[in-house]
Amino acid sequence: LELLYGLGALNNLGQLTTIGRRMAEFPIDPQLSKCLCESGKYGCTKQILTIASMLSANHQIFYAPKEQSTAADTLHRNFFKPAGDHYTLLNIYEQWSEDTDFSHNWCQQNFLQFRALNRARDVREQLENLCVRVELDPNVSAEDNDAEDGDGGTGLTATQRIGQALTAGYFFHSAKLSHNGQYKTIRFQTEVQMHPSSCLAKTEALPKWLLFHELVLTSAEYMRNVIEIEPVWITNVAPHFYKVNQQEIVKNKNRKKKK
Repeated sequence: LELLYGLGALNNLGQLTTIGRRMAEFPIDPQLSKCLCESGKYGCTKQILTIASMLSANHQIFYAPKEQSTAADTLHRNFFKPAGDHYTLLNIYEQWSEDTDFSHNWCQQNFLQFRALNRARDVREQLENLCVRVELDPNVSAEDNDAEDGDGGTGLTATQRIGQALTAGYFFHSAKLSHNGQYKTIRFQTEVQMHPSSCLAKTEALPKWLLFHELVLTSAEYMRNVIEIEPVWITNVAPHFYKVNQQEIVKNKNRKKKK
């Protein structure tokens, strides 16, 4: 309930809000649903549909046979996007759907799971058909409004548009790089690590601010599927969360000092 309230899906009385009713139309995680509902505002519904579908497919996209692990890793790196894993997933799906017409052979050649991509395709088609219920145009694309190509005055690149739409649903899942080189979640100040499979884990300079899809607990608590964000995106989409969270951090620091 706290999550739904934070996302604006419930009011103070625990009743569904207008945005909550729109979110309920999509049979996916509430956070992904919020991203979709907000995507029209940022002009990137087409991309968010794809990212939501890839994440909802809930399958490992990459695979690497032991005898061909080096070749597979090299091919996988060709898909990596510097802004993070969600953009990498988007890049994979767009190449598969637009450049190869959903080719099975292309997946085999690039060591990608055809079943996982096909599942994402099915999910995407279902979500696209539901967009009409919430008055979303599934064809609105961030690429059509990219600032680098002249976007009508908003000054946002396609990457920024997508990033802000994702932040609208996942601001709870944000983390900041500490002075000791460890990431801490913004909400609970929990130390977390970037999952080694992330494309950002392979960069020389670690991003200061991250948004993650989920936490996975193994030998440590890992952030899986991460993107780099700007802190202002959090304050833009959820000023209430950031303000309350900063107050909690100050209170915790004061308690430690008293001890």
